[in-house]
Amino acid sequence: MQTEPALGPADDFRGGPPAGPSHGGPSGDTPGTPEPRPSRPRRATARFMLSHPLHLISLGFGSGLSPIMPGTMGTLFAWASFAALNRYLTVLDWGVLIIVGFFAGISICGFTAKKLGIDDPSPVVWDEIVAFWLVLLMVTPVSVTGQAWAFVVFRFFDMVKPPPIRYFDRRLKGGFGIMFDDLVAAFFTLLVIALWRMSV
Repeated sequence: MQTEPALGPADDFRGGPPAGPSHGGPSGDTPGTPEPRPSRPRRATARFMLSHPLHLISLGFGSGLSPIMPGTMGTLFAWASFAALNRYLTVLDWGVLIIVGFFAGISICGFTAKKLGIDDPSPVVWDEIVAFWLVLLMVTPVSVTGQAWAFVVFRFFDMVKPPPIRYFDRRLKGGFGIMFDDLVAAFFTLLVIALWRMSV
């Protein structure tokens, strides 16, 4: 299994050449505002992350800045934050957080991707965070060992992207594409866990 590229143009095995300049309209600093992309891809740094609050979210509060395996680091952040917040949030609270996080993430991740000049930047890990929160919510209650297996299975689907995940990853672009393929990876993770539980 290959490792994830460090701060490259694609998260894990997300392919595609860097997007070229856009001529869609005037520039702006809010999601949804048409703006030209940088002529050359930018590198995600701590300074870049702190330049806008939405970058802080999309880059997983710094976890996506890891020089190695940013997607895995983002998923680890999701695991740690779930453990920290689960004592305070109900299942309903988590459901609302995940739904809002997904739909807000479409604009948030798309905004950061445009600023970086890359279709699906590897440092953008909010998609992994929301998707793995969903996995953990659906498998809870489960032991730490069970959570670890859920982590491994989710990372497999998110990195290798077997069909149909790869299809969605290649066909869907923008913030929706960034968020949706991880949601599909979460679905297959839960399917594998459900089948394993039925077999034991």
